[in-house]
Amino acid sequence: MLEKFKNIMSIPELRKRIGFTLALLIIVRLGAHVPVPGINVDAISEAFKQYSNTLFGLYDLFSGGAFQKATLFALGIMPYISSSIIIQLMGVVVPYFQRLQKEGEEGRKKITQITRYGTVLISTLQAYGISVFLESLDSVTVGNQLMQVVPDDFTGFRFIAVVSLVTGTIFIMWLGEQITERGIGNGISLIIMIGIVARIPMMILTEIDLIQNDLRGPLTEVVLMGIMVVIVGFVVLITQGTRKIPVQYAKRVVGRKVYGGQSTHIPMRVNTAGVMPIIFAQAIMFIPAAVAGLSESETSQGVAAAFSDIFGFWYNLVFALLIIVFTYFYTAITVPTNKIADDLKRSGGFIPGIRPGTETSEYLDKIMSQITLPGSIFL
Repeated sequence: MLEKFKNIMSIPELRKRIGFTLALLIIVRLGAHVPVPGINVDAISEAFKQYSNTLFGLYDLFSGGAFQKATLFALGIMPYISSSIIIQLMGVVVPYFQRLQKEGEEGRKKITQITRYGTVLISTLQAYGISVFLESLDSVTVGNQLMQVVPDDFTGFRFIAVVSLVTGTIFIMWLGEQITERGIGNGISLIIMIGIVARIPMMILTEIDLIQNDLRGPLTEVVLMGIMVVIVGFVVLITQGTRKIPVQYAKRVVGRKVYGGQSTHIPMRVNTAGVMPIIFAQAIMFIPAAVAGLSESETSQGVAAAFSDIFGFWYNLVFALLIIVFTYFYTAITVPTNKIADDLKRSGGFIPGIRPGTETSEYLDKIMSQITLPGSIFL
């Protein structure tokens, strides 16, 4: 491993990209500690403890602790992901977006621009919902003093909060794009990852504190570590799992030479979509609670409560169904079986027992449906 790191750092271009990426990730972490104007940081930290096991706690995980502190990056990158999901869904059903997808680079630029506009709209709605939520928080006792999260005499808080949060989301979106273009790539995924990784030191200290206070034994910690290793092992196993579709190429005589005749296979992955369905589904799950929070009616409050309880039945049922649906959706986008069948037909290849063309495409669709189901359930 050390030798590989040494080889990586010996390449000037790669070293520059890694340095650029690390610099932007540091900026992301710094922004996660700058509170929105008007927020009492001590009061909100105390008030947020009761929401640690709700959807707000999960949102805080994706934002790297920024949501709990009501910082400029409290919304994180999730509004951008939500907008991307909506645009991708429209690319399946709306002819205008289908045309853009076929226009090459110009179409991609237009889709990116529309995605950014969607990000501003979604983040504005979520920011307003958060500002209302922050104002509604009760006073809490910090030390021996009774403090408010947002002082009553702070006029214009909602406007300032919305502008601050939306600006923070746009800036973090831009940082992600810069990492993708000028860094080591996958900027959005890296921003999500660094937010989760940033909580590891605090989690380790929490576990040590539980052991010291005799609330959890060392044996329990060993069992938990073992469970973690097993889960990671299963994730790797499923990620690398493939179904091999045999392919035979017909013999062709060109001049005095014979081409083809060899056998190979098409590797169809069990989990083609990777972790994207979970991210997609999670982004959608944030929306009902945020929208319902804009209204004070009993029905809206009931919906907000149901979709805020991450251990609740309805939340987990809808979440699981969304993961399965998005797994099939993302697999259908990334594995064009029609194109694979056409390429096989043009190159003289065929699946034994299956006619080239339409039947091959239908057979590949059937296989993908069969192996995607266990993959989606595993996710």
